[in-house]
Amino acid sequence: MTSIPIMTAPICLIENQQEELTVNPKALTILNKISQPAVVVAIVGMYRTGKSYLMNRLAGQNNGFPLGSTVRSETKGIWMWCVPHPTKPERTLILLDTEGLGDVEKVDSKNDSWIFALAVLLSSTFVYNSMSTINHQALEQLHYVTELTELIRAKSSSRSDEIKDSTEFVSFFPDFVWTVRDFTLELRLECDITEDEYLENALKLIPGTNLRIKNSNLPRECIRKFFPKRKCFVFDRPTNDKRLLAHIEEIQEEQLDYNFRMQTKNFCSYIFSQAKIKTLRRGIIVTGNRLGALVETYVGAINSGAVPCLENAVTTLAQRENLAAVQKAAELYSQEMAQHLVFPTDTLQELLDVHGVCEKEAVALFMDRSFKDENQEFHKQLVGTIEKKKEDFVLQNEQASANYCQAELTQLSKPLMKSISEGAFSVPRGHGLYVAARRKVEQDYMHVPRKGVKANEVLQRFLQSQAPIEESILQSDKALTDREKAIAVEQAKSEAAEKEKELLRQKHEEQQQQLEAQERSFRENMEQLREKMERERENLLREQEKMLEHKLKIQEELLLEGFRKKSEELNGEISRLRKEVESSRQRSGFAQFLDNFGSALMVMLPGVGTVVGAGLKALGSKIG
Repeated sequence: MTSIPIMTAPICLIENQQEELTVNPKALTILNKISQPAVVVAIVGMYRTGKSYLMNRLAGQNNGFPLGSTVRSETKGIWMWCVPHPTKPERTLILLDTEGLGDVEKVDSKNDSWIFALAVLLSSTFVYNSMSTINHQALEQLHYVTELTELIRAKSSSRSDEIKDSTEFVSFFPDFVWTVRDFTLELRLECDITEDEYLENALKLIPGTNLRIKNSNLPRECIRKFFPKRKCFVFDRPTNDKRLLAHIEEIQEEQLDYNFRMQTKNFCSYIFSQAKIKTLRRGIIVTGNRLGALVETYVGAINSGAVPCLENAVTTLAQRENLAAVQKAAELYSQEMAQHLVFPTDTLQELLDVHGVCEKEAVALFMDRSFKDENQEFHKQLVGTIEKKKEDFVLQNEQASANYCQAELTQLSKPLMKSISEGAFSVPRGHGLYVAARRKVEQDYMHVPRKGVKANEVLQRFLQSQAPIEESILQSDKALTDREKAIAVEQAKSEAAEKEKELLRQKHEEQQQQLEAQERSFRENMEQLREKMERERENLLREQEKMLEHKLKIQEELLLEGFRKKSEELNGEISRLRKEVESSRQRSGFAQFLDNFGSALMVMLPGVGTVVGAGLKALGSKIG
């Protein structure tokens, strides 16, 4: 699925009514139809600060998200607009506009914190929108960021593990963009500075130890700790004409201030080029339908009074996605087999070759769609499902061959059967005439093309059915001596034994082909699994290195700013992260896992377990 549902206007994704959050089923239906990777941009900020205008511009429209022209907050909950990505057609741009923070009409300000937390959890780029300047007041208004450790869990661990938990926020938190509206200052300190330098300067910690300074530094610390990638945009006032400002979505672009238009263009250009695909831990890509599942999981946790946990959400999502991946892979296998097979196949090997190709494609599809498959339970389920489907195709092929061969043999033997019924062989030397007629049937049968795997078996049954008839004709042939009859009987037995031996040889060969095909299949399964696990290990290693690099950077900045004690407090986290990085580099668990998985396959398929299991242990020894 590459296209996305056409949305001419945004729709409410998470409703906030009577201070309770509910997920809109219509929005979920839209998300469930989107299988492309999602670039999710969420914007939050105080109400009436122009958030919706920026989101409309990202959608390529002047209106859509309600702007409003009064002091009343227009957006309730979180609204969603899914549009084709303007520069990357293989992705979908999902815009999330949130209700204004700090609305005086709200009964419970806790909802603001949840809206803020959900925007962080769901987005790959998080835009915080404020007015005038980044000063003490602006940072105080961003107190929601200081509450994230209480509102979000990375792992389903105890509260005592909160420091380690918040450290891992870096691995899945979005990029941070601060947009400052109606900016009136000059970007200058001792010299001209950039917008990004302006933001970083504002986030520097204030020296001092009293409570007021500590509280003032807290949002600065949280932003620096949780969001390693930060960007700032400042905007002039759109227009000085209040009448035009009240209807900004209706006026021509040329009526807006030139600087504001250029600043808006630069902001949109940055989002389109730099906003990344939403990913979860270990590089799990979030598509539209996966985003919908996350929304349901997070809101469900909030409504139940629990804290949204990324690990639990990923586990829930994985169960659903992996089951769907098994079904999709199994369906692909069946479709490809049906498309490429013509029953009956000439040999069993011909079917097994097609099976090998189709199974490889199906497993590749599963590997691409599955994640967090603990102990490879879903992988084993797919292996078993494909094996059963293969056996069904083998049985269908055998039945098609048997039916075709029986029909051909019945047609070819009609003259023989007619001669028998008319007594044509009840004459002197009739046995010789019968043998010649029967052998002609055999020869004609041997020239029938593509009889399939049951050709010899069907012929053998036919010959066995003819044996009593031949014996009767032989015994009634008065022209033959007893010695000639005895020789004919022995010859018939010898021919029958030879054909039975050939049939057994064929069955043994087919069994061997089955075993070899299973061995090839499972070796291919393990190779694809090894590659997938290696990719996951590399993703994990990148995350850990990113967290370590970020902590080292924070430590260095704190030292430069004179906060030696705070810098030293990070030593424990840095030491732990270094150990995790080293452990991931060693890949110590891979060999043991493949060994265990090989043992599991021995139980599932004892016919090939010894060969395949030994192969997996050998493969594991190479990896460990």
